[in-house]
Amino acid sequence: MSDGYLRFESVTKRFEPIQVVAETDLSIARNDFVVFLGPSGCGKTTLMRMVGGLDTPTSGRILLDDRLVGAPDRRRGMVFQSYSSFPWLTVAGNIAFGMRYRDDLRAAEKAERVDHYLGLIGLEAFADHYPNRISGGMRQRVAIARTLAAGSDILLMDEPFGALDALTRERLQVELRRVQLHEAKTTIFVTHDVEEAVFLADRIVVFSQRPARIVAEIDVTGRLGADRSLDLRESRPFFELRNEVLHLIRHESGDPA
Repeated sequence: MSDGYLRFESVTKRFEPIQVVAETDLSIARNDFVVFLGPSGCGKTTLMRMVGGLDTPTSGRILLDDRLVGAPDRRRGMVFQSYSSFPWLTVAGNIAFGMRYRDDLRAAEKAERVDHYLGLIGLEAFADHYPNRISGGMRQRVAIARTLAAGSDILLMDEPFGALDALTRERLQVELRRVQLHEAKTTIFVTHDVEEAVFLADRIVVFSQRPARIVAEIDVTGRLGADRSLDLRESRPFFELRNEVLHLIRHESGDPA
């Protein structure tokens, strides 16, 4: 049961003349990893952007810890599909950049956090490398670490692995679940990839075609457990849940298959 840490209350969004998000009520628990899943262009990214303060609801409201969500701030960190590294900074410098407004941390504490997140994402050996000397998958790990180092309460991730090859994508999915177990952040992850959603999520929220409305909410951790490994993908419970979710998506998209 959700504790209502993040709440959507009768939220809608319209970009005239198009209704993008139908009236939506949703509650997300603290430290929950929630995947927004639905057809491409259905409006799920718009919902996530409203949490980040990049868009505002046409009607309704979004509350974070009982406070109205407003302009972007460091409590809500975003990771996008494009590699958002700063090319003039090293890997360590990119991670430290996330703490540039943390007046509550001394220089030594910031250095400790950089070391911590370098270890967490497995890039200690690349601390002094520049982004053009590391792979796309590594750059996405740096972007995630930078957001975590900033002290964000909520991670907002918009198809962050969409541009990666299949093997790198799998490795980062495993890595992200491991980070989630260590850091216990409230996360909204947007994707249209059913297998990715089932593998990553504590809970999946399935959306219809535009305008987005909630079709189903699925407790993945209750069925698959919290620990995830690549072996899970070969299990019958994973296969059955994947097919169940895929059927929902196909039904909503009008695909007769």
